[in-house]
Amino acid sequence: MKREQILWFLAVSTGVSAIPVAIKQEFPPLRFSRNGTFQIAVFEDLHYGEAEDLDWGPAADVKSTRVMNTILDTESPNLVVLNGDLITGENTFLENSTHYLDEIVVPLVQRGIPWASTYGNHDIEYNLSTKALLARESRYPLSLTRSMIQGSNTGVSNYYLPVYSSDAVNPTLRLLLWFFDSRGGKAFQKLDKNGNQVFVPGNVDNSVVEWFTSTNSALQQRYNRTIPSLAFVHIPVHASFSFQQEGVDPHKEPGINDDNPLAHQGITCVDNVCSYTGQDIPFMSALVKTPGMMAMFSGHDHGNDWCFRWDSRLPDMNITGNGMALCFGRHTGYGGYGSWTRGSRQIFLDEDSLGKSVETWIRLEDRSISGAVMLNNTYGLDEYPAVNKTYT
Repeated sequence: MKREQILWFLAVSTGVSAIPVAIKQEFPPLRFSRNGTFQIAVFEDLHYGEAEDLDWGPAADVKSTRVMNTILDTESPNLVVLNGDLITGENTFLENSTHYLDEIVVPLVQRGIPWASTYGNHDIEYNLSTKALLARESRYPLSLTRSMIQGSNTGVSNYYLPVYSSDAVNPTLRLLLWFFDSRGGKAFQKLDKNGNQVFVPGNVDNSVVEWFTSTNSALQQRYNRTIPSLAFVHIPVHASFSFQQEGVDPHKEPGINDDNPLAHQGITCVDNVCSYTGQDIPFMSALVKTPGMMAMFSGHDHGNDWCFRWDSRLPDMNITGNGMALCFGRHTGYGGYGSWTRGSRQIFLDEDSLGKSVETWIRLEDRSISGAVMLNNTYGLDEYPAVNKTYT
């Protein structure tokens, strides 16, 4: 562990926050390992700070940290993605909401593993600001979370990270990782004229879609080739719902499927009546028009952890998939609803097959593997063992 990482870990573990800004350093660019592989561990829906004033709340956070430690002791990721709902913001206080980030990242700082976050609907609440959460993250050299577009409706965690080849002498850009803020939740410290908290739309904003489209196009032109890509967003898109209603095959799309119907982007609620109003259509259209986009990973629905290959026009949609995979992670935290065995989705890439296949599986808290599949052009046709549903 480098000196600055040790200092940050000591600061977190001892509660000392006044660390000189001068030691903050940029983490080196991400690259494939010497053996030509790159692995990502995704922690979904950690929900730290839930019921913080009750005995079971802090105990749940301890269990969540235990899950993270178990996963990281078993796997060897090059990067960790914290894919939304890091904190249950509606249960925390204004003065301490972002402090839970320090507790969350201890296992990562201890091991010197870089991480990147997307923010979820529970990360933006009346007492929790995602801008403040990003500022808290930015104190850590290992945090790669960014905000590349600013605006009143953009959200915060919209950015990309380049991943370079394993060639240390002449590295080349091999992979793009895209991160999107699907927003949701409640506006920070804002009330309407009746004194009620203000809801924030739960979808990737159109301004972000325009930024993504133009930025990706510029990158493709700059390198004059298609760059393989992965995307991460907390709330899934409507296409996942449409596929689920068509039917998830436990042998072709193995995984738990208990949140049915699932909650997705683009839902508007008026007087407690909720309906899909299509705000995520521009985002979905941009994804399927992106050359090299292999897969997108979401959370939010704790009872789902399957993947599907979107290669057709699904019911109630006018968008045809381009063959990319849409995947759920596994609920990692002991905060949040559900008692399914906790775990973490693993994403494994090989330079030799980059752009053709993505290997992925769920590593459970008991160290077993669940739902291992190969996301390629025959996924959705290949047969796999059904996932054994377990609980803790």
